[in-house]
Amino acid sequence: MTENVGAMHGGAPGSRGRTTIADVVVAKSAGMAARDVRGVYALGSGFARSMGSMRERTPGAGSGKSVTRGVSVEVGEAQAAIDLETVVDYGVSITDVAGAVRENVISAVERMAGRNGVEVNIMVGDVKLPDEEDEGEERQRIQ
Repeated sequence: MTENVGAMHGGAPGSRGRTTIADVVVAKSAGMAARDVRGVYALGSGFARSMGSMRERTPGAGSGKSVTRGVSVEVGEAQAAIDLETVVDYGVSITDVAGAVRENVISAVERMAGRNGVEVNIMVGDVKLPDEEDEGEERQRIQ
């Protein structure tokens, strides 16, 4: 016989039922937290940013940048593993930025999703130079 503790006998309201958190919720939390760190120019590879830029200009394709671009997650019952692909600004300490991103993401995911064992892997795929144009930006040919 299965015992359903708290369902009928007045257990604590917080223990009555189950909460499931989708991977996309953790991915969005991690993406927003990573973008908040000074020195992070963007998330995602150059190709992903280019495709996202084209998608953003397509009518009816949604508004704004995809917050989950460059973020992949695996979420379990109590833990989460997050992989981030980043582009950093030229001149910043990559190790300092990576440490700050890791700290900010772990804090956000633990606070929002209640996952304790958060692992954050960061891959720096590019550096944004001061005189570089954004990938995907269209140059005006006629002035």
